[in-house]
Amino acid sequence: MAYYVGVDLGATNLRAVVGDETADIVARAETATPRSSGIAITEAVLRVVREACADANVDPGAATAAGVASIGPLDLAEGIIDGPANIPDIGQVPLVGPLRELLDTDRVFLHNDTIAGVIGERFHSDRNPDDMAYVTISSGIGAGVCVDGHVLSGWDGNAGEVGHMVVDCEGTMTCGCGRDGHWEAYCSGENIPKYARHIADVEDVPTDLPVGSPDFSAVDVFGAHGEDPLADRVVDRVAEWNVVGFTNLANAYAPLVVRVGGAVALNNPGLILDPVRERLEETTFVNVPDVRLTEMGDDVVVKGALASAITGGTGERSA
Repeated sequence: MAYYVGVDLGATNLRAVVGDETADIVARAETATPRSSGIAITEAVLRVVREACADANVDPGAATAAGVASIGPLDLAEGIIDGPANIPDIGQVPLVGPLRELLDTDRVFLHNDTIAGVIGERFHSDRNPDDMAYVTISSGIGAGVCVDGHVLSGWDGNAGEVGHMVVDCEGTMTCGCGRDGHWEAYCSGENIPKYARHIADVEDVPTDLPVGSPDFSAVDVFGAHGEDPLADRVVDRVAEWNVVGFTNLANAYAPLVVRVGGAVALNNPGLILDPVRERLEETTFVNVPDVRLTEMGDDVVVKGALASAITGGTGERSA
């Protein structure tokens, strides 16, 4: 039996799976993503792959291929992450070379995590839709897009960085990448607490939220919605910026289907997706896509990485 490896490297969590040629996951391992250095992340990737292989009773060198879904920006030619925006000051993260050595194969396919997400959605869909997008709203924001049956990767693997579309021309908030006014600067899990502090400060909104605590998070904001004036204000503003972001995505790529994942969306589906669905018809010039949560939950990206390994990087199933 052939075995394949899938890796999902996010800014917060890192997981690896082993699956068979039907994409059934037979083993998995995960850990928190290190934030100390690029080498520490590489070593953690190798460790969880070894652990997943051990759990499946498969020697790493016996794996047929691997798909890696990663935060960006990527350098596909070098097989690395080149300075991820949501893990500051760690520089480059080698991925493809070390995995090729561990797995004893050249068949290691690297993708942006959201591109892997759309590969996974198409691979596991009954219809294998030709015009669709996968959007993640998590520590960061990004999209994987398929147009006319072609998954868009870009020459360097960085197509779909919609989180770095400018939604606020005034540039009120600074993104983790260092630029102002990006969608991600307002609506990602990493930046919602910063946006809440800004609103509390500038607009003098009363609140019982622990905005001064270093542990203050997006979870606090959404958890207090309906009970705290600042939480309500922030959730409403985030909804407005999300409508802008999804409108830009729809107008740029005309997807028929948009599936949404990531911790912020998965944990708050009504607050995140209902405003988008309610307003897209007013804001979108082209067709209004069907916007829903992914049915694969947290596994959508790692399943996309596994599908990439099985299909040689394309995600296209055999007829």
